[in-house]
Amino acid sequence: MTDSTTRATARSIDGKSIAREVRQAVALRCAALAARGQPPGLAVVLVGDDPASQVYVRNKDKAAQEAGFQVRTLKLDANTTQAKLLSVVEELNRDRAVHGILVQLPLPRGLDAAAIVRAIDPRKDVDGLHPENVAALVLGSEGLFPCTPLGCIELCDRAGARLAGRRVVVVGRSMLVGKPLALLALARDATVTVCHSKTADLPAVCREADILIAAVGRPEMVRGDWIKPGATVLDVGINRLPDGRLVGDVAHAEALATAGAITPVPGGVGPMTIAMLLANTATAAQRLSAPGV
Repeated sequence: MTDSTTRATARSIDGKSIAREVRQAVALRCAALAARGQPPGLAVVLVGDDPASQVYVRNKDKAAQEAGFQVRTLKLDANTTQAKLLSVVEELNRDRAVHGILVQLPLPRGLDAAAIVRAIDPRKDVDGLHPENVAALVLGSEGLFPCTPLGCIELCDRAGARLAGRRVVVVGRSMLVGKPLALLALARDATVTVCHSKTADLPAVCREADILIAAVGRPEMVRGDWIKPGATVLDVGINRLPDGRLVGDVAHAEALATAGAITPVPGGVGPMTIAMLLANTATAAQRLSAPGV
């Protein structure tokens, strides 16, 4: 473990500032579409009264409205049936004014989230979770890809962390972050290792990374002496401790003494998720508004 008295050297990667730049660029794309009479439309479906989901949806709505989207939020009761939710999704699929559909997850118990995601028109699947978009990511073809992994790639680009030819280690293999992020990095010519609970000598593998990305949901699991000197560290985790503090999956204070650059928690990867959701929606609107579609 790195001595806590060691002088901090790592540069902080300001996710808030970068996300603001992304949203400003999206706003310009929205204005261009609106000028052609085709303002982008985003529909968000919220089922139930989960407090965290409600806050997240409010933040999405605000950011989307500020960027110039026409935003529609559909709030459904927690005991909404699968059939009712499917009918709502199908109606949004048919609505030509809606270019992006987001069903807020997790869904209440009793609803089949996978079936709901499959029901979304993949061209409007701005979360990038539909099997057709997953296949497009694997095949390297056109699609809409998950927002948090896209945000990580954008952070690397804007922080000057070149991916081509570099060793990228992703800690975590979830379908939401780890796996799609590994594929996105591969598409940028990185050499990628995906680690998980069965990885032998995880600290040693992490020390090989030029770019280390932690996405496991375990508070401060990645210690300072797991990090290669000068490496770029992206901390996707956000965990609330019993004392109320929010921390990431990386022991941030320790990592500061070893890493070259690191994202804070909060204020690092988190703001990029909504920014890339807006970017995905703008992309979907441009594709669906093209002549002949």
